[in-house]
Amino acid sequence: MAAVQTIRAEPALPTYNQVPETQYELDWADLATLDLSVFDTPGGKEKLAKQLFNAIDKIGFFYITNFGLSQEAVDRQFAIGKELFELSTEEKLKYRADLENGGYNGYKPLGLREVRPGVQDNTEIYNIPKFIPAFERPHPEIINAHREEIETFARHISDNVVGKLLVLLAIVLELPEDFFLHKHRYDEKSDCHLRYMKYHHRTSEQNKALDNVWVKGHTDFGSLTLLFRQPVAALQVRTPDGQWKHVKPYPGSITVNIADSLEFLTNGFFKSSIHRVVAPPPDQADIDRLGVLYFVRPEDNVELRPIQSAVLDKLGYTKSQDESAVGITAGEWVKARVRKGVNKGSVRSELKEEAIIGGKSAKYYD
Repeated sequence: MAAVQTIRAEPALPTYNQVPETQYELDWADLATLDLSVFDTPGGKEKLAKQLFNAIDKIGFFYITNFGLSQEAVDRQFAIGKELFELSTEEKLKYRADLENGGYNGYKPLGLREVRPGVQDNTEIYNIPKFIPAFERPHPEIINAHREEIETFARHISDNVVGKLLVLLAIVLELPEDFFLHKHRYDEKSDCHLRYMKYHHRTSEQNKALDNVWVKGHTDFGSLTLLFRQPVAALQVRTPDGQWKHVKPYPGSITVNIADSLEFLTNGFFKSSIHRVVAPPPDQADIDRLGVLYFVRPEDNVELRPIQSAVLDKLGYTKSQDESAVGITAGEWVKARVRKGVNKGSVRSELKEEAIIGGKSAKYYD
């Protein structure tokens, strides 16, 4: 296992302390945990791939541990996110993402989307793209001041965490280990990004009006989503039998879920997991939920066309389940979904299905 990175950088940041976990016993999902320190041991990749196969077969959500970043390094990213969102609205809006045209990088303001008639969303987002020349853009000073640290953190995720998961996914399908790595090269254009995200807490009256659902059940756009552990218990995953279960924030873990592109590429074998965000339990009701995430997406020009695999053949995933996705590229899919996300006149609570591009739709779940 690679040495754990403990990142120290100037200028100094206020220390970020995670809030206490809820004392309520919630209906927790039973998810697999992959210990990435096993990856480089004899037979380790095969052992992890078997665990991953079982996780994907059941629910499409799993945890990873021993991913080579110290808790201090992770908490510093939370500290940067906290400082970022405390900037004035006027300052943050200077870096607004071009969401209406499918642009994702930069700032997404609070309350941009209507989630119920007359009720706006409670999220602020700041997305930082890959650190390559194609994505150079202005950032607030808090980002510029810690750019080296942020880049080190993001590249570690890409190289030493995502890279291992992509190898395991290839092993699951009995493909060459570098099969998915070639579709997710860091130096090529793709919508991979590091995200700081803030859910502003709501009043009990607001939660009641929303039936306690902050973000309706949905799937993510790309290949994988990595959520760094934060203790506000608001994330739920939809089980194969349609139940919603809470995802427990285990210390020292990252929660990972499969997303749309891998489902398209494997004809539905890798299932894009359905998840939502709900109001947290009463002892966390007055806490803003700050998140640090990393979104993994294929290179823009990768066609979302079913791949050839002996495992898919053996399991019967041979006939395209969704011809409408064939020929769409990963870049087109992301940009179309982003545009739809800010589409005026569509209230998210009223949506069950939404046409995205080329006859392909996205579904939403209560």
